[in-house]
Amino acid sequence: MGQGKHTWRADASAGLVVFLVALPLCLGIALASGAPLFAGLLAGIIGGTVVAALSGSEVSVSGPAAGLAVIVSAAIQHLGSYPAFQACIVLAGALQIVFGALRFGSVANYVPSSVLKGMLAGIGLVIILKQIPHAVGRDNDYEGDFSFLERAGENTFTDIVKALLTSNPEAILISLSCLLLLLAWDSPWLKPYRFTTLFPSALAAVLLGTGMNEVFRGLFPNFYLRAEDGHLVSLPVLNNAQALANLFTFPDFGALLRQEVWTTAVTLASVASLETLLSLEAADKLDPYRRLSSPNRELFAQGAGNLCSGLIGGLPITSVVVRTSANVYAGGRSRNSAMLHGLLLLLAVLLIPTWLNHVPLSCLAAILILVGYKLCQPKLFTQMYTAGHAQFLPFLATVLGVVLIDLLKGVMIGLAVGLFFVLRGNYHKATTVVNDGDLYLLRFNKDMSFLNKADLKLQLARIPDGAQLLIDGHNATFVDADIDDVISDFLENARHRRIRVELKKTHGSARNLAAMKE
Repeated sequence: MGQGKHTWRADASAGLVVFLVALPLCLGIALASGAPLFAGLLAGIIGGTVVAALSGSEVSVSGPAAGLAVIVSAAIQHLGSYPAFQACIVLAGALQIVFGALRFGSVANYVPSSVLKGMLAGIGLVIILKQIPHAVGRDNDYEGDFSFLERAGENTFTDIVKALLTSNPEAILISLSCLLLLLAWDSPWLKPYRFTTLFPSALAAVLLGTGMNEVFRGLFPNFYLRAEDGHLVSLPVLNNAQALANLFTFPDFGALLRQEVWTTAVTLASVASLETLLSLEAADKLDPYRRLSSPNRELFAQGAGNLCSGLIGGLPITSVVVRTSANVYAGGRSRNSAMLHGLLLLLAVLLIPTWLNHVPLSCLAAILILVGYKLCQPKLFTQMYTAGHAQFLPFLATVLGVVLIDLLKGVMIGLAVGLFFVLRGNYHKATTVVNDGDLYLLRFNKDMSFLNKADLKLQLARIPDGAQLLIDGHNATFVDADIDDVISDFLENARHRRIRVELKKTHGSARNLAAMKE
């Protein structure tokens, strides 16, 4: 929090950018979840205020998560009502607070860096692929749907093809103009000018895109983006206090007597916590100051946020990489930017929904496409490839999994591939056998576990009858029971094969040493 006092200008511009990015996402994720649109806005407001104030990270931004949309949609249908699902959110929030108290946050430390980099790159590709239709004017849905396979026989690529075939020239002109402005803003030609640091490029893009569309509306009545066609941001307009009050819904706590509510809550808490911890790891990697966040504190913050969100009708909340990356790349340096974005969401709902409803989705698409590119630049793929197969293949598997399936399953696939290389590396070169005539030396090169059992059996089987064998465990600080059993069995058999065995500094059980003394 200390650095926020010295970075208020950067945090203010970043908070504005995150607000502009989060606004359509909150609406879109609510739409994809089958929940009231206002529920997405509430989750964004609470994520930017309650969670940001309690968070363990200075740059992470929380709100409704696209990765939970499928779970939320299925749960609402299964439970029969949104208030019943709100009870699940409240219970899930309480469980997350318990997770934080039990210090479950350390689970993220076991995710390899190659998988985390793959997750970020995959999210970057997803952002680009999902924003291309909006950039060319196909706004039949918001950014909330992150799945590759969206409908039977259709996927993200077919949506892009359809978008290109039915492209809207007004949207293309606006998105390309905004993208060129964003690229020029960071170019060496404009970088020396002070206005590029005082005025955020994303805000300039929004003003340009909105201004262009308003000019089109005034000069060319048939050549502009219309709200009725879904091309503009769509916020509910509140005419009075009663209209606002009617948007809030409250949980049906009677549903807690149903077993499926508890099952859904546990699933929601587990998935939301894992997604948050992965996003927190990503946020620490994106943080320009490389600060280390407290994962247990983050779980507590997310739990408190979900408690509040569930109580007043909001969607479940997680830390979200899309908004976090937009925050960092827009210059956010402390949690003040996340808190400002939450306050701006609140003010937008209360004061200026009509103004914001003039912003074209195509200019927001240009902002997000550039954010996505920064997450998956070609040089990252080159760096991972030159790092070797053990780094590149888990990275690539994660990227493909995130793009083609979803965030969590993609990470799990990457972890599985990474585990394969860990097991492979642990299996090979665990033992070395050298000989000089009938004298054999079997050396343990590292700690020995059940993973090395097959290799050890193979090496011992090659020792000829009548030989003299020295088993040197000097390099192994740990030898588990499975290896101990293999050695014990060999010692029993060695007597019948006239093999003389000596153990040197092994860390197996006392029965091996006792057997050697006989």
